[in-house]
Amino acid sequence: MKLLEFLKRERKKSASVAKERLQIIVAHQRSQRGQPDYMPMLERELLEVIRRYVEVDDDAINISLDSEDNCSVLELNVTLPKGSPG
Repeated sequence: MKLLEFLKRERKKSASVAKERLQIIVAHQRSQRGQPDYMPMLERELLEVIRRYVEVDDDAINISLDSEDNCSVLELNVTLPKGSPG
């Protein structure tokens, strides 16, 4: 029965999938627009400092800069490997 359900299910049209992907890309580019030019270098340097103490992958660090009114918040998230002290 599951095979029939699989074959009968409605598939997404390629246009709607392309639209969703384009919306994700545009949203990402808009979020990058307000970032200062030094953010990529800051991210690399922070990753180097963290690596002095803990072995982490390049994609284990996430940095975001949010600004509201007169306040800017720099948020740093690091995914530490299992077994690391913490």
